[in-house]
Amino acid sequence: ALFGNSLGANMFMLGFAFQHGGLPLSAEAVEKAIELNGEAVAMNIAAFRWGRRAAHQPDFVRGLVAQTGRPAPKLAETLDDVIARRVAFLTAYQNAAYARRYADRVATLRAAEAKAIPGSTVVTEAAAKNLFKLMAIKDEYEVARLYTDGTFAADLAKQFQSYERLEFHLAPPILGRRGNDGKPRKSSFGQWMMKGFRLLAAMKGLRGTAFDLFGYTAERRMERQALREYEADLDLIAGALAPGRVEAATALASVPALIRGYGHVRQASAAKAAGERSRLIERLAQAPAEPTLRAAE
Repeated sequence: ALFGNSLGANMFMLGFAFQHGGLPLSAEAVEKAIELNGEAVAMNIAAFRWGRRAAHQPDFVRGLVAQTGRPAPKLAETLDDVIARRVAFLTAYQNAAYARRYADRVATLRAAEAKAIPGSTVVTEAAAKNLFKLMAIKDEYEVARLYTDGTFAADLAKQFQSYERLEFHLAPPILGRRGNDGKPRKSSFGQWMMKGFRLLAAMKGLRGTAFDLFGYTAERRMERQALREYEADLDLIAGALAPGRVEAATALASVPALIRGYGHVRQASAAKAAGERSRLIERLAQAPAEPTLRAAE
């Protein structure tokens, strides 16, 4: 087991249910409630997050559980591992061409870093993770794919011998339902939604095209703009790389990590990230090509 008591197991299941749309709350609200409770805060937040991960990457989590008592394997031991895993994911997420776009971007930066700073990969590692984050957003098509790729059904079969009905609590932005506080409201959908998920998953090729109805929402437009800006930033970084600019370049390449959550939470964090991006672009431009040596005191 990942956690040694029933409370941790309960929080794990709460995270699993949350990731599948079973809670009408944001992740931030759940974690804030855990903090306010004050009981084993670090463990319970970790359990909640592991539950979410189990819903998203069940094979990885099952692998960890199977190896209890032995050192946990590293998620990615080398830069090649990092890239290969994400290329495979993006191929399933969209298609081979989309994955190749990612791989080509990372390869270009990797070559530039190797030329400017032989032996260094820190900038490329940051870019490989953060470019993936912007290219693999959990949109409507991805939610549908995750529900219909067989993992969800297998997990249900393992946890329940039988069940009378399924109910999904979702807040599709295309419906635009909001509560009195202005935040998106979740709606209930019955078991018939699985047919809708299968249809939607098959339509992932529409993602980003003029026929993508979901792509016209403010959140999706913001995400596409963030990706375009980040790709431009990678070009800027590749052209500016030098030994004295590694720290600034890595920081700029890591800006997408500041974007978190969904809906209004994501929009707020994206606005903060945009401000940090502007500051780091200026910092990169002003950084000397060679490291500054301090005189011995």
